[in-house]
Amino acid sequence: MIDIRTPSPLDVEAAAERIAGLVRPVTVMAAGPEYGLGAEIFLALEFMQHTGSFQARGAANLFAAMLAAGTMPDAGIVSTTDHNADIGFAWAARLFGIPTTVFLAESATPARADRLRGLGARVRIGGWTQDQANDNASRFTARTGAIDAHTFDDNLTSAGAGTLLLECLTAIPKLDTIVLAVGAGGLFPGVTAVAAGRGIRVVGAEPDGSRAPHALSSARARAADVRTFVVEDDAIGLARRSLWEGYRMVVEHDAATALAVLTTGAYRPSKGERVGVILCGANTDPADLGAWIDTRAIGDVPDGAVAQSQTDWVA
Repeated sequence: MIDIRTPSPLDVEAAAERIAGLVRPVTVMAAGPEYGLGAEIFLALEFMQHTGSFQARGAANLFAAMLAAGTMPDAGIVSTTDHNADIGFAWAARLFGIPTTVFLAESATPARADRLRGLGARVRIGGWTQDQANDNASRFTARTGAIDAHTFDDNLTSAGAGTLLLECLTAIPKLDTIVLAVGAGGLFPGVTAVAAGRGIRVVGAEPDGSRAPHALSSARARAADVRTFVVEDDAIGLARRSLWEGYRMVVEHDAATALAVLTTGAYRPSKGERVGVILCGANTDPADLGAWIDTRAIGDVPDGAVAQSQTDWVA
C-alpha cells in the first residue's frame, strides 16, 4: 500500500495554477431538505469531470509539473491500478502527448480496455490477477525507463486532487464542513491540506471492509478537525439510488459513500451548518441501479447499515 503524503496548502495552490483551463471547474448545487435535517447541503458534482472522476486533476498536475521540470522520460508513463486512476492518467497523457501503457489482468472488462485505448493508451493484458499485471508493469518500467505514474510522486497527485476544495470554497461561501469518500488517489490528503487552517471540518466516509490508513494518517497530521465513519454497502446503495430518484444523477458506488454518511445519520450536521458533499466519480454501469429497487422506501436504512464512528480527531 502506498503511503500517500499530504501536500501543503502552497502545493495545492500551485497545482491550481498548473491545471487551470485543463480540467472542468466543479459544478456545485444546493440539495433539497431530504439530506440536511436543518443544515444547508451542497453537492459538488465532480463526477462531471473529464474521465468521470477527480483523478483527472492529480494526473494533469503530475504531468504538467514533470514536463516543466524536465523529468518526464521519453518512454512515458505506466499505469496499473485497475481503477479510475488508469483512466485519469491516460486522459492527461493524451492531453500532453505522453506515451502511456496500461497493464490489466485478464479479468479486466473489455469495456475498460476499450475506453483506455480510446484515450490513446497502449493496453497490455496479461496475468490472472492484477498483482500479476503489476509484475508485468514492473518488468516493463525496468526495461524501458517509463515511470509508474501512480507511485512516482503522490504529493503532486494529491495536490491536484485538493484543487477541488479550492473550487468548492469559491462556490460555497462560509463552508463549514466537507464530506468525501476516503480511498486511494489522493483526494482525502489533498482536501485536508486545504481545510487545514481554514476552520473547515473534514468528514471522511469509508465503505465497510475498506480501510485507508495511509490517507487517514496523513489527514491526522495535517487537519485540526477530521472525523471518519464506516458505512455498510446497503446504505451506500440506497444513497446512490436516492440521487437517481431525486436528481437523476448516476454516480459510482464508492462515490455515494460520502452521501450515505448523511442519509444514515452517521454524521449529523447542526442546524444551519453549511456542508459540501463531494460526489467524486461516475465510472459505473447505470443498469446496476436496479439492484436497489425493492420494497424498502428510499431513505430507509437497513438494520446495521451504519457502523460507529471509526475515528474522531479534534485538535
